[in-house]
Amino acid sequence: MIRGSRLKGARVQKGLTQEELGDLVGVGKSAICCYEKETRNPSLETIIEFMSILGVTADYLLGTDELIKTEVDKNVKYITMTNEEVKFIKALRKDKSVYSILLKDPVLVSNELKKIYS
Repeated sequence: MIRGSRLKGARVQKGLTQEELGDLVGVGKSAICCYEKETRNPSLETIIEFMSILGVTADYLLGTDELIKTEVDKNVKYITMTNEEVKFIKALRKDKSVYSILLKDPVLVSNELKKIYS
């Protein structure tokens, strides 16, 4: 899924309305609105069009500022994080009690954060 705030920011920086961007990539204004609200995913072809028109990379649109290697029980997995998410985790690490709760039950913490920020 692309990061809607990044798509919107790049669109606004180029001075385009949702309707104008939609016309350029061949979708309606409502589709651009849904992409920006992250309720709908654009096709690969549309992402490529966004890259060309807005002058941004797919990594930028996808929020891939950092590629993080994780390893649990010898299973290596890579996850992507934005710079903001990395800063958030670094801030959490400063408070050892909060960080330990996060490590014990990340799903619970994630659900609680979603309630707060949605």
